[in-house]
Amino acid sequence: MSDRSVGVGVAQFAPVASVAANLDTIRDLAMTARSRGADVVLYPEYSSYFVDPFDESLADHAESIDGAFVASLAQIAADTGTTLVAGLLEKGDDGKRVRNTVVAVNGDGMLAVYRKLHLYDAFGQRESDWVEAGEIQPPQTFEVGGMRFALMTCYDLRFPEVARTLADAGADVVLVAAEWVRGPLKEHHWQTLLQARAIENTVFVAGADHPPPLGVGHSLIADPQGVVLATVGTTTDVAVAHLDVEAVARVRRVNPALELRRFRVVPI
Repeated sequence: MSDRSVGVGVAQFAPVASVAANLDTIRDLAMTARSRGADVVLYPEYSSYFVDPFDESLADHAESIDGAFVASLAQIAADTGTTLVAGLLEKGDDGKRVRNTVVAVNGDGMLAVYRKLHLYDAFGQRESDWVEAGEIQPPQTFEVGGMRFALMTCYDLRFPEVARTLADAGADVVLVAAEWVRGPLKEHHWQTLLQARAIENTVFVAGADHPPPLGVGHSLIADPQGVVLATVGTTTDVAVAHLDVEAVARVRRVNPALELRRFRVVPI
């Protein structure tokens, strides 16, 4: 391991139908993460506001990305000296549906914005009834401590081409904000896919989920060989791993899979 590392925390909690209450939890977890050495803290999907089942209150609590929720995140980031990544409800185009958006902020403001590409119209759910899919855009990345980070959201994890485009954009770490709904074998899917995306792209992958009873929990950080470095379990807590800045390059010297591939990803 090199002398350079970046502390990454996965903050697992269950957002509620109160933006103020969620921000209080986000602040508490950011302070805990920082005390454990985290430089970057990842929170779940829908961290600003969540209600089950979805209803019209989603649109009522949607904001712009320069709104109060993101401003509060940036203030928490400034107060704790961290970079925060969290999901929020962003105002949609039609006034009825929202965007499922993830932002990365530090004390100076916005670093990256990602809008969920693949909506969860599966396993008996219909996210598209309430949410607009994001447009396909070049990946936004940001850098902390010599490592490049990129974003994706929940169901996107089941589409390996999303992570591949992030690796092609130079990401060393893929951050997955999620509300991975519980169900038969879903815990197995979650952990397997996080580790698979790490292995096939030779990158670090971190995933932050809601805990049970709605989510599966098991927020984790996997290294470029798929080894789980830290995990939360099923409680509200933060797990922190210190990522070796040189690990991606070292693994790729042994496993140059990205150089040997014969296909590329193109939009459809």
